[in-house]
Amino acid sequence: MWRSQQLVRSSVALARAAAGTSGQPAGRAVRSFAAQAEAEQHVEVPVPMYGVAGKYASALYVTAVRKNVLDPVETELQQVIGAAEQNPVFADFLRDPSVSKTVRMKAVEELFGQTKFTDVTKNFLAVLAENGRLAQLQRIMGCYSELLHAHRGEVQALVTAALELSPAELEDIKSALKGYLKPGQTLKVEQKVDRSIIGGIVVDIQDKHIDLSIDTKIKQMEKMLAEAI
Repeated sequence: MWRSQQLVRSSVALARAAAGTSGQPAGRAVRSFAAQAEAEQHVEVPVPMYGVAGKYASALYVTAVRKNVLDPVETELQQVIGAAEQNPVFADFLRDPSVSKTVRMKAVEELFGQTKFTDVTKNFLAVLAENGRLAQLQRIMGCYSELLHAHRGEVQALVTAALELSPAELEDIKSALKGYLKPGQTLKVEQKVDRSIIGGIVVDIQDKHIDLSIDTKIKQMEKMLAEAI
């Protein structure tokens, strides 16, 4: 995550941009990003992506593969999203559709030009600013992460329980989920606590939703009783 001092500087940069402070033209970064995408070798995305966020994430993935910066780009975009979560001024800037393209591009150039981000990340953020897509950064990041998981052969599973599971319980669940993996794939499990399910677990893995919660069983029983009356 960015340090608080850097977050303050981001607010200053946005204020300067809104006031019309000049800088180097961000359009140059946009053209550079597009030129690189056209000039280098063809790269296949590991899974198909759909929608606006999916298209941007796919373009970012292809460029990051060519430049061998898949992991740094992931880390840098996570830092940007983390900064928005900590800095309301920055978050409003990303979400506000009324900010003009000129202001967006100046702000992005001034802010991220001060970082040690890779050129791929800087150029990509400039593209989002120019096209008015900064508000979709988190969705794009979600798609990009999905592409990285597929690239690494990782299968994500979200296990929701009413209470935090013990390491032994998690290991049992991991063993049970191995049947969903293909040869060469590895399982990555994320745990979530949701007391509303009362007990049992809910598992989301790939396109499967496995609901073994007590809450769902109670609702099913109530439905059966209501139908029997």
